[in-house]
Amino acid sequence: MKKIFLCSSFADVAPLLPESVPTSLSGKTVAFIPTASIHEEYTQYVEDGKNALVSLGLVVRELEITQCEKKEIVKVLNDCDCIYISGGNTFFLMQELRRTGTDKFIVEQVEKGKLYIGESAGAMIFAPSIEYAKRMDDYLLLTPDFEDFTGLGVVDFYPVVHFNSFPFEEATQIIIQENNHLPLKPITNEQAIVVLGDNISIQSKR
Repeated sequence: MKKIFLCSSFADVAPLLPESVPTSLSGKTVAFIPTASIHEEYTQYVEDGKNALVSLGLVVRELEITQCEKKEIVKVLNDCDCIYISGGNTFFLMQELRRTGTDKFIVEQVEKGKLYIGESAGAMIFAPSIEYAKRMDDYLLLTPDFEDFTGLGVVDFYPVVHFNSFPFEEATQIIIQENNHLPLKPITNEQAIVVLGDNISIQSKR
């Protein structure tokens, strides 16, 4: 059964994870992929996300895929109990997932039932396409040759992260206006989309 937790800001919704997922987290290892953030000016959310995972009893193993050989990536993803991808530039993240072959391996692992936690860019890549993220991330700055907007397609909807949340209030409204033909699922920084098998729900921080 697929177990997927998609959010805008993991540090803000971390308590929802153990409530939402039918898996004991204490002592489990999580492959933490911060790659989307490596060219971002603001990266505090990466440390905040790590700290939130540790507070839930998880053991974090960082995996920055631009610095690893494919066999190391495969070994870490195989050995870990969960996979976490943090936020940053969605297009740079997708480029590097493809370049290293990590994209296919993550899909395979998630389809087999490994818990996946996706924050911001890490949530949007699970959609059928990431073209809708253009309004949020600059796709020409880090990936000037980026042409294939196909997402991982693990879910059949499109998470709109940071909905009505600073500093993305305007960007998220434009995304919704321009893509109202798509099955969008907007979530604020205090919400998460939880997928358990065929069941999809939006959970909110109380």
